[in-house]
Formats: sequence, structure tokens, C-alpha cells
Amino acid sequence: MKKKSNLLAVLALAVILSAGIGKAWAYFTTYAEAAGGYTIELGDRTEIQEEFGEWTKRVSVSNNETSGQSVYIRAKAFSGNAYELTYEDESGKWTPGDGGYYYYSDPVKAGEATGELLVHIGNIPQNANEGDRFHVAVVYESTPVRYDADGNPYADWNEVLDTGATEGGE
Repeated sequence: MKKKSNLLAVLALAVILSAGIGKAWAYFTTYAEAAGGYTIELGDRTEIQEEFGEWTKRVSVSNNETSGQSVYIRAKAFSGNAYELTYEDESGKWTPGDGGYYYYSDPVKAGEATGELLVHIGNIPQNANEGDRFHVAVVYESTPVRYDADGNPYADWNEVLDTGATEGGE
């Protein structure tokens, strides 16, 4: 009799423990791991063009021709404390603004580019030779053109689409 009741207790315990096994089994069988990658194109891409000569970087940013919308652009150069950077705008459309950025005033349509922003590198060591290494990074950001209730375009820099940087040196 004692054997029979022990057997029933073990069977009852087995039934109770197996009641939740379906959920646990489902968890372990639905777990999956993926490897690899696939590049997706969201449509709005900008690209920086930069030329260097005579201690000046000539910077412009283009909006990809397949881009679905116009964008506003801002750019900024960094050199640490090593060089003094001054900006010049030959197009008359770059203006200094918040955070040390220079803002391009016109929206840049798909397939178009900004005018050039010249970044003059000063405080060059007297013993600098052609081919010496130096670092001046140019960072830019783009944001889509938004319109207010009256149809006037504006930039919302809390919604940045694309960010890029280049580093230059000889």
C-alpha cells in the first residue's frame, strides 16, 4: 500500500511539473539567431566633397540625386588647439550659428550641392614642410526641409538625417 501511494505521489508530482513544460519548450524552440547583414538605403544621403591646398580646405556637401527630399546642411571643422581655423564664404550663403557650426541658408535639392565653405588653417609651424602630417576634421549634418503653417521652410536640427566627417592631412 505504501508503494502504491508513493507511486501515486511521484506521478502527481510529474504531472504538476510537466504542466509548464509546453511554454518552456515553445520558448526554446522559437529562439533564433541571425548572422550576416544587408544594407538598406533610406533615400536621403548627403556626401561631403573636400579639396585641400595652400592650407585651406574647400568644403561642399551634395544631396544624392536619388534623395527624396531637399535638406538643410551645416558644417564645422575641428583641429583641437593645434591650428587656428577661420572660415570664408565665397557664395554668401554660409552663416555662423549655434555650436560653432556654419549653416547653409538655402535648402539643397536632390542632385545639387552647397556652395564652397573655405576653412583656412592658421598658426602653421614655421618649420612645416610639404608632406608633414596634420589633422583637421570637418563634420557635417543634414536635416529635411520642414514647412510651417504658412508654407515657409525651416530646419529642425533635432531631426538629423545624415552625419559625416572627413579627416584631412598631408
